[in-house]
Amino acid sequence: MTLSRRTLLQSAAMVGAATAAPGILSRPARAADFTFKIASDIPASHPCNVRAQEAADRILKDTNGAVQIKLFPNNQLGSGPDMLNQLRSGALEMFIYSTQLVAPLVPATALPGIGFAFKDTNAALTAMDGDLGEYLRKQMEKVGLIAMPRIWTSGYRQVTTSTQPIATPADFGGLKIRVPASPMWVSLFKGFGAAPTAINFAELYTALQTNLVSAQENPLVVLETNRLYEVQKYCSLTNHMWDGYWVLANRRVFSSLPADLKTIVTKHFDAAALDQRADMEKQSASLREQLTGKGLIFNEIDIAPFRKKLQEAGYFNEWKEKFGVEAWAMLEKYTGPLS
Repeated sequence: MTLSRRTLLQSAAMVGAATAAPGILSRPARAADFTFKIASDIPASHPCNVRAQEAADRILKDTNGAVQIKLFPNNQLGSGPDMLNQLRSGALEMFIYSTQLVAPLVPATALPGIGFAFKDTNAALTAMDGDLGEYLRKQMEKVGLIAMPRIWTSGYRQVTTSTQPIATPADFGGLKIRVPASPMWVSLFKGFGAAPTAINFAELYTALQTNLVSAQENPLVVLETNRLYEVQKYCSLTNHMWDGYWVLANRRVFSSLPADLKTIVTKHFDAAALDQRADMEKQSASLREQLTGKGLIFNEIDIAPFRKKLQEAGYFNEWKEKFGVEAWAMLEKYTGPLS
C-alpha cells in the first residue's frame, strides 16, 4: 500500500502526541497565560533580586511559557509602602519585602525582629521554617497576602556611626540613629536611650552625609551595596535584630493559577530561598574584610549587657503584651525565655 505524504505527516503527529509526557511539559510553546510583576525595594545586584530572576526564568521554562514573571528591583514601581498597597489591590502581583515592613499591615510579622531574641541566623531560620513561620503566613493570608513557605534572609543588622563605636548600652544615649518607619525599631533604640529617627531608605545616604543623623543600622550587605561606608566610620557588630524577606503574592491573583502552576511557582521560589540563604552566608563571611579595606572600623560587643538593659527598660514585656501570649510563646519556643 502506498502512503501519501499527508498520511505520513498525520501518523507522525499522532505518534508524537501519544509519546509526549503528560501535563505541563506536553503543552505547545505559546504566549504566557499569566504575566506577573515581582518588585522589590532593594538594589538589582542584591542576592534577593539575583535569585528571584533565576526563579522567574525556571518558572517560565518549567511551565513551558505559561507563567512569566518580570522583575522590577530598586523601587522602580514606587516606595515600599506604595508597592505593598499595589500588592493588596492586585496592581502588583508579587513583592519581596522585609518582615518588619509588613508589620503596619500585619502586626504579628514584626515578631521575628524582637531585639536580641535569636542566638544566630540558623535559630531564626529554624523558627521561620517551623511553627512561627506558619503562624505568620496564616496572619498575612487574612489580609489577602500569600507568602511563599520559605523566607529569604537579610541576616543580622549592625549599627554604624560617624562619631564613636557602640561598646556598651550607654553609648546609645542621645544618639541620632536612622531607623525604618517601624515601631519595633523605634521601641528598641528608645530602650537604650537613643533618638531614633524614621527616614526612607532612599534618603539614608544623604541624611548621613549631611549629619541629619549620625548613625544607622542595617545588615553588612546593605552597607556594601549602598556604599554607606563612605559616610560612616564605625561598625559595631551588635547583631541586635534578625530580619528576612517574604516573597509575597496577592492571594486572589495567586489563587487564579491552576494547581500545577502554583506548585511550580512555589517550588522554584522556595529553592531560590535556599540559594539566597547560602549566598548571604558566604557574602557575610567576606564583607567584613571588604568593608575594613574601605575604611570602616569594626568592633565586637558583649550582648549580655544590652539584653539586660532592654529587660530593665521593659522592652520585652511591652512587646509580649502587644503580640499576645500565644504568639510570644511561639517565639520563645525558639529563643528561650526573654521577658
